[in-house]
Amino acid sequence: MSDTIEKIKCLIIGSGPAGYTAAIYAARADMKPIMYTGMQMGGQLTTTTEVDNFPGYADGTDGPAMMEDLKKQAERFGTDVRFGMVTKVDLSDKVGGIHKVIVDETKHIEAETIIISTGATAKYLGIESEQRLIGGGVSACATCDGFFYKGQDVVVVGAGDTAAEEATYLSNICSKVTILVRKDFMRASKAMQHRVEKTKNIEVLYNTEIEEVLGTNVVEGVRAINNQTKEVIEIPVTGVFIAIGHTPNSDLFKGVLEMDKTGYLITKGKTTKTNLPGVFAAGDIQDKEYRQAVTAAGTGCMAALDAERYLGSLE
Repeated sequence: MSDTIEKIKCLIIGSGPAGYTAAIYAARADMKPIMYTGMQMGGQLTTTTEVDNFPGYADGTDGPAMMEDLKKQAERFGTDVRFGMVTKVDLSDKVGGIHKVIVDETKHIEAETIIISTGATAKYLGIESEQRLIGGGVSACATCDGFFYKGQDVVVVGAGDTAAEEATYLSNICSKVTILVRKDFMRASKAMQHRVEKTKNIEVLYNTEIEEVLGTNVVEGVRAINNQTKEVIEIPVTGVFIAIGHTPNSDLFKGVLEMDKTGYLITKGKTTKTNLPGVFAAGDIQDKEYRQAVTAAGTGCMAALDAERYLGSLE
């Protein structure tokens, strides 16, 4: 147990586009932010091979390179970026109160403001071939990666609104989209189901699950099984989009911060303010609608400005 308690103005938890952008703004406002990156330094984007939709990269970039650029920019203004995991929080409910945090179960920090940008984790099926081909044709984000499959055949796995949205989005880009639904019905809203039914190049296969994603370095197809008839089929595709939802990384704040039933942190109105003064949330931890790097960066900026104004109001 560390005896010394580090007292700081601004603690940023998480290191995706939201966290790094918050760090850039907080550092420039002389808040001397300290960031703890979490175990996945750079967040979800580090699993993305190509990023073509972030403004400013005319020739495109890849996720890890972009996160390194953001990290360097944050450090240039004085952000202290540290590799570590926040393991416990004791947050104050008083205006001007001090928020206590333990990192890696040993280091104690007391912060006047906290920006939470711990993100969300895409759910995957968990089969070996799928995990191996993430970035090689397996993706959890059609709006991020759909463009690379222009004129090709792809599979979408899932039965909810996310799967229906991803499939209809891909139908405008790809030549054919096959949705694999585990049960004999879709959970998606009726409006989304109608949209799927009306789209000529979408086919839905019910009672169907992926047994294996085929391909060595890139996706070449899927082997799927009908869980009622046990019939096995192979579907030649170049892309597999997993759309079975996301899990917000909010376990640390359960019972402390207001969240919806899925675990996304609730922020007030058009701000990044949580239900506790001096605690702000940015990026995918509070955004289940857009989930883009550029929107996460935008809320990171907002969180730093909200935190700066909060500190200013205490003086």
